[in-house]
Amino acid sequence: MMHMNNTKEDIIQKFDQGANQYDNQRSKLIPCFHDFYSIPISIINSPSTTPSILDVGAGTGLFASLLLNKFPKANITLIDISEKMLEVAKKRFSNCSNISYLIDDYTSCKFESTFDIIVSSLSIHHLTHIEKKNLYQRIYNQLNDGGIFVNADQVLGDTTFLETLYKNDWKSKVENSGLSEEEIHAAYERTQLDRMSTLTDQIEWLKESGFKDVDCIYKYFNFVVLFGRKS
Repeated sequence: MMHMNNTKEDIIQKFDQGANQYDNQRSKLIPCFHDFYSIPISIINSPSTTPSILDVGAGTGLFASLLLNKFPKANITLIDISEKMLEVAKKRFSNCSNISYLIDDYTSCKFESTFDIIVSSLSIHHLTHIEKKNLYQRIYNQLNDGGIFVNADQVLGDTTFLETLYKNDWKSKVENSGLSEEEIHAAYERTQLDRMSTLTDQIEWLKESGFKDVDCIYKYFNFVVLFGRKS
């Protein structure tokens, strides 16, 4: 158990440190940045103009800001373990009254309500396999009937060969992205916190949790967008 708490503490520390630069760097650290964020937004639909949305591991609120463009009247809850990241989000949404913030651990936090849409981006890969599996079940239980879950995240290659292929491709792109050596080093340091699971496993865990219409709707090396619906 000590190890897990250390990892959570490490995550808080690393992301608190990087909060202000995070958004500027993100487009350079994600070679498929445009598709990675626009595709989830395009498939998130709701019969309501005021859907309740939970953003799990919301960070600086980048994903939430795109959702807000699509659903200006949505009620959005941002949860993140890093207070500094959420401070950046609060500045971003300083004019919005329909956003609420939770500084908490989303793997164990008790939510007071259920949601129509739950999203996450680049956060769940920090969890262990069993934590991911448990989280997918929690998310399923936290959704209203007909609700959807979309996770834009990184996965482990199904084989060692594929994983090496993905990693080498990412490194060569990051090193030619215009980021400073210091920024690149910090990005590599953050990858030490990764606990990635394969796409195959995660699709299976989503199905086991009860999700229907589970699919990987987008994939670029190890960047994926996963979809599931509570029917």
